[in-house]
Order: sequence, then C-alpha cells, then structure tokens
Amino acid sequence: MPRRFQILRKFVKYTVSGIALTAVGATSFLGYKIYQESRPVHQIKQSPTFPNGEKKKSLVILGSGWGAISLLKNLDTTLYNVVLVSPRNYFLFTPLLPSVPTGTIDMRSIIEPVRAITSRCPGEVLYLEAEAIDIDPTQNKLTVQQSTTVHSGHSGQSTSSTCTRIGQEHGMDTITTDLNYDYLVVSIGAQPSTFGIPGVAENSIFVKEVNDSVKIKKKLIDLVEAANLLPENDPERKRLLQVLVCGGGPTGVETAGEIQDYIDQDLKKWMPQIAKDMKVTLVESQPVVLHTFSPKLVDFTNHIFKDTNINLITNSRIVEVDNTHASIFNKKDHTTTPMPYGMLIWATGNSTRNFVSRLIETIPEQTNRRGFLVNGKLKLNGSSNIFALGDCTITKYPATAQVAFQQGCFLAKYFGKLQKVESLRYKMQHDQSQQPPSEFSLKRLHKLEKALPEFVYNYRGSLAYIGSEKAVADVAVGSWSNVAAGGNLTYLFWRSAYVMMCLSIKNQVLVCFDWIKVYLFGRDCSRE
Repeated sequence: MPRRFQILRKFVKYTVSGIALTAVGATSFLGYKIYQESRPVHQIKQSPTFPNGEKKKSLVILGSGWGAISLLKNLDTTLYNVVLVSPRNYFLFTPLLPSVPTGTIDMRSIIEPVRAITSRCPGEVLYLEAEAIDIDPTQNKLTVQQSTTVHSGHSGQSTSSTCTRIGQEHGMDTITTDLNYDYLVVSIGAQPSTFGIPGVAENSIFVKEVNDSVKIKKKLIDLVEAANLLPENDPERKRLLQVLVCGGGPTGVETAGEIQDYIDQDLKKWMPQIAKDMKVTLVESQPVVLHTFSPKLVDFTNHIFKDTNINLITNSRIVEVDNTHASIFNKKDHTTTPMPYGMLIWATGNSTRNFVSRLIETIPEQTNRRGFLVNGKLKLNGSSNIFALGDCTITKYPATAQVAFQQGCFLAKYFGKLQKVESLRYKMQHDQSQQPPSEFSLKRLHKLEKALPEFVYNYRGSLAYIGSEKAVADVAVGSWSNVAAGGNLTYLFWRSAYVMMCLSIKNQVLVCFDWIKVYLFGRDCSRE
C-alpha cells in the first residue's frame, strides 16, 4: 500500500477516534451537570445566631427577575437568613420571550422554578410565593400577601418574626404576613406603561410575562382562523390580518421579526391565501428603530424589514386606541391617521409598581416618583438598610437585563464584604481582652469599611433578532471599541450567546431542542 494511503488511513482513524472521544466526553459532562442540577445540595439551615453568638441578620429579597436571581446565585447564603418573596415562582429568561408566541420556543423552556434555584444555594433560603403590599421602614417591617383560591387553614397565630392573617379580597382568600428584616433588597422591576393613552390598557397585549406571550399566541390563531372564514375582498378580513407592534426597541423588533417569520416560513405553507394578506406593522416614536445600536445596524435592520415586508412607521406615536383602530400621530407633518388592526402588541414603556410608589412616599429623600433614587452602593437615598436594583430604580443606566444582572452580582459581593465588617464589629465589642478596642482592630475595621465597593456598570453589548434568520450585535470589545455586525453569522452568535446565558443546563438543552424541532417540523401554533 502506498505510503500516502497509509497516512490518510491513520488520519481518518485518529480523527474518528477523536470525534468519538469528544462526543463521549461531552455527553458524560452533560449528564453529570444534569444530575448535579436535578438534586438539591446539602444546605446549612437558617439560625438566629452564628456559632460564636453573633446575630445572623435577615436579608429579604423582593422579586424573581434578573437582579434578584443573580444576587441569590452569587451570594454566600450561609452569611444571612435569606428570604425570597415573589408572586412569580419562577425565573423568566426574558430575552427569548418574543419567540414564545409563534411557537419557536416553548414557554417551559425559558422558565426555571425558584425552588430549583434556592435548593442549589449553600445556605437555606426561605421562599414565599407572595407580593409585598406595604412597608414600615422605621420598624423594618414588611407586609406581604398571597391571593389564593384554596384556604390555607392557617391558625393565624403570631410568631416572633411573622404575623399571619387570613382575609378575603375580590372574592379570593388572602393570606397576609408581616416579615421583619435587617436588610431589604427591592428587585421587583417595573410594569408596562400605557403613557395614559386612551384605550391602550383595554385593547393591547403587553410583552412582559409568559402569560402575555400565551395571549399573543391565542390571539394570533384566532385572527388567522377568523379571517379564513371571510371572503378575500372583505374589509374585516383585511383588518383582522393586520398585526400592529408599538415600540422599536429590541423587544418590539424581535416580536415583529418572529411573527413575520411565522408568516413566511409556516403560514405560507399551510394557508398561503392568508399569509399573502397578513401584514406586520411596527410603530416607533424615535426617528429610527434600535436607536441605541450602531447607525449601520439600524440601516441593516431597515433593509431586512423592507425585504420581509414589515411595514415600519417611525417618528410617529399612537395617541388613541379603540377595539378596531389605532390613531397614529406623525410628529413630522402633525397629522393623525387611523390604522385598522386585528392585534395590537404594546412593547414600550415602563411605570412604577404600587409597592415602589408606596415606599417612595415614606422616605422624604425619594423625590422622583418614577423610581428609586440610589447611591453608588445601590442603597436607597434616605435609608440605611434598603437596597434596590433593576428597572425599579432611576439611574444613568438603561433598564435592561444586563444592568440588573450586574447589579445583582455586585450586591452579592457587597453583602459578603459587609458581613466581614459586622463580624469584626461584633468581635471588637465582645472581646473582653481588648477593651477598649486596639488601634490595630480599629484600623482594620476602617480598612474593611473603606473597601466596601460601589457599583460600576460594564457594558458588554446589545443583541437583537430582526427576523429572516438574521440578527444584529453591537458588542463591546474592552472599554475602547465596539464591534457592530449583522446577518446570518450574527444570528448564530445571537443564538449561542442566549443559550450560554440561560440559567440552567435544563433550559439550555430545552431551548436547543426547540430550535431543532422548528427546523425539522416547523412551528407548533396549535391551540393549547
């Protein structure tokens, strides 16, 4: 056998062996990670004191979004008695939420149960499925409430730390509990804002929670099936097939792109007569969509929208809505035009939640009604033990998941350093051999207090899917440059980045399986 064939044979043999070993190794690692995540770790139970007699302080975290969960995952929960309070008993991976209404992603693939997260913390974390409704910051007392259709049968007896009461509100049983805290972290985000525009709240669907995506999916099916019963020249059929998206940020753009993909890639195969008449329109008050991205990416997005027949209306805003038409005001020529629609998706604006407004009213230093004012340590102005992060704050940073995630990581580090300060203070106060405290101890305490960090935001870039299997990425390279890219390769990068950002191996696997299913079988838009 010629030498070159022997070399080729060896090369093929070793290549196949290498691929096989890599596959076995990757499968084993994946299996180990799945096994590890599916079982709770051994946790240190909560206790009133540390072994040395020092009081273990109570840390109450409100919310189960990006800020709260990143804080929880990075915090040494053995240092505090941690209580997590949220009416939503799961973490939602919001960047992929626009993919849910069209069946690209199953909603279960992007949620992670809170108790699965808390069970992996080193110290026990108490989770309460409830909503904070009131607070007394002078007494460090928080009131939380759960609405339920099932009576708990709770005796209503008080304990040293809680007082539980059972009542009724809006025909549902309510369980109200008082919690005492030493430190409170508010990370409850914001709720959608209608800007006081008449008819928006009654006639639009938001893109904020999983339930919103389910509503959009159901409405989308209703529109298609209702239009299919009407003749082609019927004006009502044309109205039903108009999908109007308000908001030209990443959420609005991705929602419009996903719906257009559903029309072009799935509806066109099964119902071509409906697909050719269905229209997606995006309305943005700014001169351009994705205005925080590079100008060349904005131009690229406009080009893709034009190619995929997404109707883009900029420099315009919706000023009034009824159940069939939206009045669109053009800021250039000051004209108002009624636009018929079958579904209005509202993907713009944030407003404060009731609890945030209530807490702001109790602290004179909180002078901005749109959110909490915080210092560099994310501590509320006018408070010594209440912290806030994410969309419920007013800072110079954008209201994005990236900011909230980094703020949560920062607070985890901050509370770790803060406990070192508290431990040294306790030791200095109770060390009988050093009364008064030595100069060395005082210097060490001063050094630890001075080392308490302040939050610094590290912008890492922005991603957005724009439809037609294309995405745009404005990625920061260090602190000196940005890389702007768009297209099919960027789409693969977008997918890879979001898979890596998923909270658990389970989510990563399920999201990848969903994408494979869509590639092989198309989107599942059947009724649930």
